[in-house]
Amino acid sequence: MSFLMLGLSSCQDSVTVVDTNVELDKRNWSYTEKIRIPVKIESTDIPYNLYLNLRHTADYKYSNIFILIHIIGPDGKKSTERKEFKLALPDGEWLGSGSGNTYSYQISFKENYKFPVKGTYIFELEQNMRDNPLDHVSDAGIRVVKAL
Repeated sequence: MSFLMLGLSSCQDSVTVVDTNVELDKRNWSYTEKIRIPVKIESTDIPYNLYLNLRHTADYKYSNIFILIHIIGPDGKKSTERKEFKLALPDGEWLGSGSGNTYSYQISFKENYKFPVKGTYIFELEQNMRDNPLDHVSDAGIRVVKAL
């Protein structure tokens, strides 16, 4: 498994906790390629908004994507949710912002979420579509911001 983690931690504002993408080798996302992103949570008193970051090419053949989102707490407890993210309108128009042949998304999947304990959480993303590998997905990641 060959991928590159692209982080923006050095230029983040005080509200953004993490905004990181992982580049997928050959723009293919296989079932075995789980994206793991550590996120350090320093306060359980404030709520956070959680987003999926996703980029795909214009050749992506679906109007949606199903992703399993695992959140593993500092205590080892794991929660898993299967989420469907809509990527295109019924007429095929992409909902993401386009640049050349690539479309980018930052889609909310939890709002005003309070983490139960302080510490480092692992966000693990795995594609849950029928295709293996899932072609034309460039990268995926997580954005966590304080909901102020």
